[in-house]
Amino acid sequence: MAENEHKLLSAEELWVRGIIHPQQTKEPAVQVFRELRTKISQQSQGQNAVILVAAVSRGNGASFIARNLAAAFAFDSAKTALLVDCNLRNPSVHELIPDTSLPGLADYFDSPELAVSKIIHPVGIARLRAIATGRLRENPAEYFVSTKMRHLIDSLRERYRERFIILDGPPMSDIADARILSELSDYVLVVARHGRTTNAQIENGLSAISSSKLLGIVFNDEPRIPWLR
Repeated sequence: MAENEHKLLSAEELWVRGIIHPQQTKEPAVQVFRELRTKISQQSQGQNAVILVAAVSRGNGASFIARNLAAAFAFDSAKTALLVDCNLRNPSVHELIPDTSLPGLADYFDSPELAVSKIIHPVGIARLRAIATGRLRENPAEYFVSTKMRHLIDSLRERYRERFIILDGPPMSDIADARILSELSDYVLVVARHGRTTNAQIENGLSAISSSKLLGIVFNDEPRIPWLR
């Protein structure tokens, strides 16, 4: 894990990026993500797992939840985390990677000779790596239906047994992609916007996933947790 390690970001630099840091012990949001990590670890019985984080609809803040959940797993020195950008129409993980020209998910799908190791990059957080979307073609909708996506997930599972894989997914309103990714995942964490997402929207989104995989629903903009937004 030490190979090609990027300079680690300070607590202040992470704060600017909207990412929690273990030194922020008094921040309620830090406790929220630690509790999520504990719940997932208990559910998986200590085994690594693939977790899809998907918003009910666009603008609910799933990427914020995904990157902080990945960071929370990386806090634990016995675990590692991998954040994978699967939101092809509105990607954001590339913002965490210093060199945005590096290959990503789309490059892996489009280049048979590209090894998995070439698309995994450091982000300045110990024990956390990321895969950005890379260079997308005009119609990215077919990426997830290919067998190569399943092979990629299987390869990532086997690469590090202590690694938790967080998929920053598309909104559940993109029902086809959300359904495919949920089938490839062990668990699904749904993100809604407090005071804005309706029960009908939540119920419609949940129809795309198996209830046995549902971890729960996280509400962004929760007024009792000012940082969770």
